[in-house]
Amino acid sequence: MTFDHDIDTSANLSALQHLIDVVTKLRSPDGGCPWDLQQTPESLIPYVIEEAYEVVDAIQSGDSKAIAEELGDLLLQVVLQSQIASETNKFAIAEVAEGIAQKLIRRHPHIFGDVKIESMDEIHQNWERIKAEEKGENFADTQKLSYKLKRYARSLPPLTAGMKISQKAAANGFEWENADGVWAKFHEELDELREAIAHESKENQQAELGDLLFTLINVARWYDLDPSEALQSTNRKFIQRLEVIESLCDRPIDSLTTEELDNLWKQAKEKLNK
Repeated sequence: MTFDHDIDTSANLSALQHLIDVVTKLRSPDGGCPWDLQQTPESLIPYVIEEAYEVVDAIQSGDSKAIAEELGDLLLQVVLQSQIASETNKFAIAEVAEGIAQKLIRRHPHIFGDVKIESMDEIHQNWERIKAEEKGENFADTQKLSYKLKRYARSLPPLTAGMKISQKAAANGFEWENADGVWAKFHEELDELREAIAHESKENQQAELGDLLFTLINVARWYDLDPSEALQSTNRKFIQRLEVIESLCDRPIDSLTTEELDNLWKQAKEKLNK
């Protein structure tokens, strides 16, 4: 598969319109796909998240073909959400596209207007000021630490948000004097989780688990480690070992004893290490 980076505008628009037409047909009560017709904006949320992560994975792989394919899957989610909304006259894909285009124009007055900028910091400040005006917010309030941390918690995956919150808080003085302090906090939270599991409600157990995970994210920050990348690597490693186990086993793994699984796990680990 080859990519022509000089595809003209008409070809781009034609391809996008083709996708819109396909999705419209899939959602048509007259001959559409039963699965697509059952979907709602809420039911599609897991797919939006999944496709976004698959785009990230493809970009990290550096495989252009995979990146294009995964971006297509993510684009499908945008078009599908827009199609569902249009069926109840909420909005259409044109409003989505024009909305983001106008937002970019507003937030880049140094490109589409006559504003002169001297630094990247000015670009960022202009962006934040215009964003606050659009939302009817006070710009000074948007510069408060709590506002920024709330935004991270709302818009980022939990592990990524935890790291951003930890970094920003530390930069504003919420920091231990040394690594011993963060390790002491980790062990304190671990003990509290154990106590909650032994004697407290599920709600308290959940809260203590969150405290422990957040402290572990702080440990990662202290040692310049990426918790999201670390967990992703471990997920992949687990799956690789499972693949080896299944290749070594002549029956379904759910029929194996704990001892058999343990032995196969060790074999898989040794095989992959070689």
